[in-house]
Amino acid sequence: MPDAFAPTLTAAAARIAAVRPADYARTRNALDGAVTGLSPYITHGLVTLPDVLAGVASRHALPAQHRFVFELGWREYFRHVWSHRGDGILRSLHEGPLPDEAYARELPADIRAAATGVPAIDEAVRTLHASGMLHNHARMWLASYVVHLRKVHWRAGADWLYGHLLDGDLASNHLSWQWVAGTGNHKPYLFNADNVARYAPASWHSPGSVIDTPYEMLERMARDPASASRPGGVPRDLTPLAEPLLHDTPPIDLGLSAPDAALVAGRDVWLVHPWSLGALPAGLPPEAVVLGVFVADFHRAWPWSERRWRFVGRRMAELAGYRWFGDAAAIGAALAGARSVRAMAEPHLAPWLLRWAECRAAPTLFAPVERRCDSFSKWWSRVSKGIDSAAELLGRQQPSREQ
Repeated sequence: MPDAFAPTLTAAAARIAAVRPADYARTRNALDGAVTGLSPYITHGLVTLPDVLAGVASRHALPAQHRFVFELGWREYFRHVWSHRGDGILRSLHEGPLPDEAYARELPADIRAAATGVPAIDEAVRTLHASGMLHNHARMWLASYVVHLRKVHWRAGADWLYGHLLDGDLASNHLSWQWVAGTGNHKPYLFNADNVARYAPASWHSPGSVIDTPYEMLERMARDPASASRPGGVPRDLTPLAEPLLHDTPPIDLGLSAPDAALVAGRDVWLVHPWSLGALPAGLPPEAVVLGVFVADFHRAWPWSERRWRFVGRRMAELAGYRWFGDAAAIGAALAGARSVRAMAEPHLAPWLLRWAECRAAPTLFAPVERRCDSFSKWWSRVSKGIDSAAELLGRQQPSREQ
């Protein structure tokens, strides 16, 4: 069976070429809609947002206000918030329907095991565990159920989901959970069985379950701490699912080694990290050491599924002849003897990368907004003002790679 998400530039380019913007805009909310499947490639830097839009716009004329361009904007908006808030995105930006202390801090076992009896939730978890991916609409349903019906704190759900996602990005994932929870905007996201029936296959439909409820009742439940529910499902012949393990160290067969100062002493180094897996800079000297790094400190806090380790590890092996896994202190000490160290900037590694390397800003699609915008609509109005087409938006881009 072919790899659904092969970690190659060829696979990413094929997905870009397959985008049909009109179909995407019309069907994107449906679980079987014409979504792109590009998020793992964007998250890990195989392609950038300018790359994606340029590839699509070369085949389809797009206005700047097209739904496809708008959705690309959400990813950049979440990075905008992260750049201003830092680790604050890991805490409630403001109080939601209930105070933080009203929510449990552990995700219930029945959710992890896809055994709630609510088909929409159990199918979402099964899909996640089987593929490492989940349609955005299903992510919203899952988060809404976890927070508003089971009264589990959004952070517990967001941390759990991040670990299992192939495309997990702390800004996109955790701020999306906050948006659903009502701590990132001022209205909780709610859904019911009718919504599921409209957008999901029959196996997801959930009549007779806790979500088979009018929105007015769901709104009251979200704001009532006493309504923390049992699973709320209907009797089903369920076999609890074994949750895949998450790992804070890489598989042994990825061929990683400990930091080695002798390898880089007196040499120019280009660092490749898990979020910079695109083509190497065009002007890289042939004698430069291309070095891949995994920072153990990060993975102790944010372990990954084996699927994600292998996705990143395979691509990194194509780029870097040497690949280290080690504590940040050991990596930093080993790099100290290099003549120069350069890398792409990345907020996931910001506590360490800026100390080790001269960092280049990653390419962005939209103009930077210096003042923090606390709503997407405010940010969007600023970045899209005066721009009529995708071609005009791309015309403002700087080259994404060093020449």
